[in-house]
Amino acid sequence: MHSARWERKPRELFSVKWNYFRIAGAVAACVTLITLLAAYAFICSFVYLSPTLPTPQAMRSVEFQVPLRVYSRNGGLIAQIGEQRRIPATYEQIPDLVKHAFLAAEDDRFFEHHGIDYIGVVRAVLVDAISGHKTQGASTITMQTARNVFLTLDKSVRRKLQETFVTYEMEHEFKKEEILGLYLNVIFLGQRAYGVTAAAETYFGKSLDELTVAEAATLAGLPKAPSTYNPIVNPQLATARRSYVLRRMADVGFIDATTAEAANKEPMNARAHGPLYDVEAPYIAEMARLQVRQQFGVAAESAGYKVYTTVDGRLQAAANRAVRIGLIEYDRRHGYRGPVGHVNVAPEGRPEQLDSQVEEYGSVGILSPAIVVSVAEKAVRVYVKGRGFAQIDWDGMSWARKVATGGGPMGAPPKTASEIVTKGDVIYVVANSNGVAQLGQIPEAQSALVSLDPEDGAISALVGGFDYFSNKYNRVIQARRLPGSGFKPFLYSGALEDGFTPASVLLDAPVVLEGDGIEASWRPENSHGEFSGPMRLREALVKSRNLVSIRLLREIGIPYTTDYVTRFGFDKRTLPQNLTLALGTVQATPLEVATGYAVFANDGFKVTPYFVDRIENAAGQVVWQSKPRVACEECERPVDLGDLMLTGKPEDNLQAADSLRGGRGPLPADQLAERVISPQNAYIMTDMMADVIKRGTGVRARSLGRSDIAGKTGTTNEAKDTWFNGFTPNLVATVWVGYDQERPLGEREEGARTALPIWIQFMREALKGVPDKRRPMPDGLVQLRVSSRTGALVGPENPDGYMETFMADHLPTGTEEGAVVQEKEGTQSSEPIF
Repeated sequence: MHSARWERKPRELFSVKWNYFRIAGAVAACVTLITLLAAYAFICSFVYLSPTLPTPQAMRSVEFQVPLRVYSRNGGLIAQIGEQRRIPATYEQIPDLVKHAFLAAEDDRFFEHHGIDYIGVVRAVLVDAISGHKTQGASTITMQTARNVFLTLDKSVRRKLQETFVTYEMEHEFKKEEILGLYLNVIFLGQRAYGVTAAAETYFGKSLDELTVAEAATLAGLPKAPSTYNPIVNPQLATARRSYVLRRMADVGFIDATTAEAANKEPMNARAHGPLYDVEAPYIAEMARLQVRQQFGVAAESAGYKVYTTVDGRLQAAANRAVRIGLIEYDRRHGYRGPVGHVNVAPEGRPEQLDSQVEEYGSVGILSPAIVVSVAEKAVRVYVKGRGFAQIDWDGMSWARKVATGGGPMGAPPKTASEIVTKGDVIYVVANSNGVAQLGQIPEAQSALVSLDPEDGAISALVGGFDYFSNKYNRVIQARRLPGSGFKPFLYSGALEDGFTPASVLLDAPVVLEGDGIEASWRPENSHGEFSGPMRLREALVKSRNLVSIRLLREIGIPYTTDYVTRFGFDKRTLPQNLTLALGTVQATPLEVATGYAVFANDGFKVTPYFVDRIENAAGQVVWQSKPRVACEECERPVDLGDLMLTGKPEDNLQAADSLRGGRGPLPADQLAERVISPQNAYIMTDMMADVIKRGTGVRARSLGRSDIAGKTGTTNEAKDTWFNGFTPNLVATVWVGYDQERPLGEREEGARTALPIWIQFMREALKGVPDKRRPMPDGLVQLRVSSRTGALVGPENPDGYMETFMADHLPTGTEEGAVVQEKEGTQSSEPIF
């Protein structure tokens, strides 16, 4: 008989099992219910948030801020302008090394998961639990892209849900390569750099394909905390983060252990770099920015517009160099003002120490700051910021005579290097890559250079000062200065039109012009105080005689002259209504003066200067195109219709007419520049200014060895403004030199010594490979033999005779025996000059 105890045991066991089953069922039911509720809440959240989520179409047409880019005529990059530094690159353009570095650092399973890496989430939770604090994140590259492109960066639950929904949509809408490419273009990497291309340029001054393994790993370490791991601000933390990225790259198999170890030993060489460019033309870049802003609004600066300018990269580089060297040479002639600072040089003199000591001094143009580390008898060793050590030999510093205080004379020439600098002095130098340097200093004077094509006014080079980044004042278009004798060709052109000839004779002698009172008396002089008596106009222009110009203006009249010179683009309201106009007392910008000289260069047409050829939007569509008016002499040439093989097609007839003219034409009226002086006038004036080069104030330009150059120097009273304006049939260039705060440039400084050397250096490069081109003599001119003394007609046997060119309707009237000097009686005039 069985005991009751044994009968209860099976029933108890069955009861326990049943309880476990009920508990398990309840748990499962709860889990299911929670899951269903979570799913329902998730669906409700999606329905609620869906209006705030980007549509697939919006995702496809995403537009992020892209800086305004300015290019030269040949497509060379001049500048990128915008708050965000971003240089878009396609997925194919990004090297595998860079892709692998970011994948290893941020999401090594990117190509395996579907937007949310559940394995990564579990791994991050375990690592964080073991370490006791948050060390790893679980955001995938897709999630980061969704957050950076389509959402805000706040840490709310709402934003996290939005991020999840957008991530899911992106994984279904884009290929993995598209997502990774987008991520590498939009991720913020510090220093205003967005995207890997801009970051490579910002931190290392390199393009993506030039990055080393260590540099790629440095960039890949930035997304986690761009400010914390900034290699410029926190090199130690950036180095530690780089080590982590290199280790991950090796663990994943992107690089081997040897490569990782070698990269880990590289010093952290990141430093701030400006945007890379192909053509240095910052003044043009700012002009382009202003034009885009004016035409398309402020938002256009970050909308990816591209501005293609008329600037020629080769000519712009020549202009930059010419202006800087010219100003440095002028500055050296007036002595050395001493070092700009002094530091205590440590005995070991490590480069990183020296760099930090000179950090506050920036480069200016081609001048770099340097610290004197040792001084020999006639040589100095310096450390050049960012370059390394260099040597200044005696020929690179012997010019440095001390500038006397109070504007007195310079000191005696130095005999030893110690008379010039001492150890620890902070100086400026011009240094090359071979460790050779010359002592320099930042010039106090300034210069401007502009060149343009006389055919249509396209600006090919423009330099508004020694260094844009230290002084953004654009003297080409903003500085209104006196052109001095550079204005005389416009006066002489008016005289030719009024009946004077190059052989007309006026008196080069002292003159006193009385005003309303004794204080108003004006006693103009020639620049060197010399007087030559009766002088032909050609010689007066060649030798830049002020007194002849004043008498000439008095002869043709001030009202006539002010009306006439407006043909060259001068504003009549700015022209002085007195005889000082003969000496160029009108205020004009270098660009206005160059535009005036273009009339002579193109045989008499007024062109309008311009510097933007076209503007494209982010999609590459042309949204603005320049339509310059063209100087077209062929368009004026008559065609004998009897010589045409006429057909029924108008375009064929026009082409036939063009071939008879010898060039392009006719052009529509809205494309033709206005003729403002006759080709005969332009030819004679160009011929006279060619003599300025051959034997006058511009004789230094003969060093170019060309026969097609013409031009005119300009120097104002006390040499406060000095100029050279010169041209060929293909190019016009104007150079100005002076101080922003007007003061004399110094004794013996004039346009031929300050501005002309800059012009020569620029034109030497600009005209390289360009054949001589002399414009043929137009119809309506005749050449006659006249006396070099009186300008009267002479026979072939006269030894003083020479051949002069005249307009057919303005021939000389006198002979050698009856020549009359064209001068009013007396040397004084009661005509008011004010």
